[in-house]
Amino acid sequence: MDFSFLSNPDYPILKAFWGNIQLTFWSAIGALILGTVLAGMRVSPVPLMRGFSTVYVNIVRNTPLTLIIIMMSQVLYTQLGLKLASRGAGAQGAIDFLYNQNFRLAVLGFILYTSTFVSEAIRSGINTVPAGQAEAARAIGMKFTQVLGIVVLPQAFRAVIAPLASVLIALIKNTTVAAAIFSAEIAGLMATMMENEADKFVAIFIIIAAGFIILTLPVGILLGRVAQKVAVKR
Repeated sequence: MDFSFLSNPDYPILKAFWGNIQLTFWSAIGALILGTVLAGMRVSPVPLMRGFSTVYVNIVRNTPLTLIIIMMSQVLYTQLGLKLASRGAGAQGAIDFLYNQNFRLAVLGFILYTSTFVSEAIRSGINTVPAGQAEAARAIGMKFTQVLGIVVLPQAFRAVIAPLASVLIALIKNTTVAAAIFSAEIAGLMATMMENEADKFVAIFIIIAAGFIILTLPVGILLGRVAQKVAVKR
């Protein structure tokens, strides 16, 4: 099997995977924040907030991710003129990914999409917290936000580390969809390699598949052990 393409400077595989890692990192942070807010809104005593969160989650999580990513570019940027960075800046440098317009649009798309799954995971964790604890907190005069932030969410997060790990692993794999608007990542590079090195299809597939296994397997193992260690004993 011919792996000679690995030494070809025209195929920066490590740099492309670094693009996926950065997409995952920033998207995961944003999705965790937005997902937590959405989960809080789902259990809020305010009907309008519950309604908005429910509609948002149900619509966005059932929308194809590819469509969302393309909408980020074709609707937000092209039609509405939303400019997050100088278009094309940093396309050639891994360090400058953060200053790339399409990179930022892709991250925004992943945040909007992945946060819906984070929200559902956290909401399921909230449901595991005994209702008596929240009632006791309200009885001593704590507000809803205090009950949620001090009493409920800390326990909910401990209960959903494993589901959140699954969401993170899915996000790592989903970053390949960014190739629709951001070519400086592994799926975009793979398309180029397949076109120019068609006779090395199997070797290219093996290398890229191995790369994703290396990225996802440690995450699953690590967070699985963390979930077992911090699990709330009922």
